[in-house]
Amino acid sequence: MNHSILRLWRRLFLTVLVLIISFGGLFPDVATALQPGQNSIQPYLDRVIQELTEFSLDNGMKFIVLERHQAPVVSFVTYADVGGIDEPEGKTGVAHFLEHLAFKGTKRIGTTDYKAEKPLLERLEQLEMAIKTAKGEELTQLQTEFKSVESQALKLVKQNEMGQIVEQSGGVGLNATTSTEATRYFYSFPSNKLELWMSLESERFLEPVFREFYKERDVILEERRLRVENSPVGQMLEAFIDTAFKVHPYRRPVIGYDQDIRNLTPRDVRQFFDNYYVPNNLAIAIVGDVNPTEVKKLARTYFGRFPAKPKAQQELPLEPKQTQPREVTLQLSSQPWYFEGYHRPAITHPDNAVYELMGSILSDGRTSRLYKSLVETQRLALNAQGFSGFPGDKYPNLMLFYALTAPGHTVDQVGEGLRQQIEKLKTEPVTATELQRVKTQARAALLRTLDSNMGMAQQLLEYEVKTGSWRNLFKQLEQIAAVTPADIQRVAVATFVPENRTIGKLLSK
Repeated sequence: MNHSILRLWRRLFLTVLVLIISFGGLFPDVATALQPGQNSIQPYLDRVIQELTEFSLDNGMKFIVLERHQAPVVSFVTYADVGGIDEPEGKTGVAHFLEHLAFKGTKRIGTTDYKAEKPLLERLEQLEMAIKTAKGEELTQLQTEFKSVESQALKLVKQNEMGQIVEQSGGVGLNATTSTEATRYFYSFPSNKLELWMSLESERFLEPVFREFYKERDVILEERRLRVENSPVGQMLEAFIDTAFKVHPYRRPVIGYDQDIRNLTPRDVRQFFDNYYVPNNLAIAIVGDVNPTEVKKLARTYFGRFPAKPKAQQELPLEPKQTQPREVTLQLSSQPWYFEGYHRPAITHPDNAVYELMGSILSDGRTSRLYKSLVETQRLALNAQGFSGFPGDKYPNLMLFYALTAPGHTVDQVGEGLRQQIEKLKTEPVTATELQRVKTQARAALLRTLDSNMGMAQQLLEYEVKTGSWRNLFKQLEQIAAVTPADIQRVAVATFVPENRTIGKLLSK
């Protein structure tokens, strides 16, 4: 149970979304790039460049279109360059809240009569503001009226109308995610529904109606209760990032703090939307059986309606260098868990591939050093894993390792066993065989992600927005191939020092 919750949190914080839609095997260019001994990604990149078109509308909205005609399907990703780190103090959770409300429809979708619904939604806002300061009989009357007005408004709602339109038209995978740094909206359609997608998606962000606000707030509070308040691991992770980061907004949970969520208003959501959902802060990837010329024409017709507007500017505080070890301990009704994290640079750093491979050597799967040592040999832990890029990777972040302590052992024993493996990485060069194994695994994992239309669309946008060019996605493959044992040892020596370490201990109550 705890491990599944940890995986859920990992998905929430990581910026990599992989939704694989398979159509009978690897695309030919991906299959070629996966061949043993194939060290150059250039032929694959050349193929992508030939089939990829990128353009921007006059309002600044960016489009990346990749033709893949092997099957009559298309995947779409709308990437808003805004996440938890962009939220104002005291309004944590608003980015995630907005993502929920983006499925509630528009002035035409999701309502039977918007003309009648609009004054009811406005009255609900007025009543909520009045309720916050009312007392006694006045408070009771306002609460009664609020319930009555909310009931009237809900009667005008056409539940999940957007989802029904997508499903009835052959669409699949309608969903969204919010992370520390981005909000992504995505689904796939048959290729003959390109214009329908243009119509739905443009209207969704041109004239959204954030209906069912109070109902959805209760849903999010329940989500937080299950993920954090009722989850020892969730509580530990929230305390851990708050300890590891002192000023950077990575320290705040994407779902938001309970009191902040309760205090959010429709006005807060609208203001956040107006500040960040502007054309030059949105990027769209379309991958599949499409004609780029038609895409450009339809994009101008539908998304060209968005008025150009500057993105809200804010300067995020720089996290100061950690100069001494940090530790946080919680005692809860849980099996004992051990967490250990080290600060590392952002995805744009020249050593990014080194950090990724170093993390794989230590903690990626059953062939990793931590699993083989802590779980199989010493039997100190029931599981031992980790990953690089926590809770995001656009800015300097963490390498995080964690282990579920085995019965009869302590978290301190697990911590000692973990550091033995870390010290070994610093003092002994990785063998060529082990390094090649993790390189092959990393290469294969990324290329198989790119094999799906949705995976390719997502990765193109991640690199376009976070690094400045989608081409860096393919440079990452070459950088992986270029990593040497000396690189691993050099980065390990610089990173795994006590003053850069944060420890989290979750003890049984």
